[in-house]
Amino acid sequence: MEQAILGGGCFWCVEGAYKRIKGIQSALPGYAGGPRPNPTYEEVCSGATGHAEIVIIDYDPEIISFDTILEVFFTVHDPTQLNRQG
Repeated sequence: MEQAILGGGCFWCVEGAYKRIKGIQSALPGYAGGPRPNPTYEEVCSGATGHAEIVIIDYDPEIISFDTILEVFFTVHDPTQLNRQG
């Protein structure tokens, strides 16, 4: 198994997209960055913690490539939109 960590605005849409793809073992939401340990969802959404919402993806590279994972990411995530979510 390999792991990819992707941040694309709100993690709900990103997480949901990966849970339906063959070769993805798990897609779990989390937070990255920011100095505060264990922030709550509300704290992160307020912008006060400096964290970004992320998705931690465990995948089998024999079934799905990292390139395909990125293709899916940029299908559900638009970095030109406010808050970077598509």
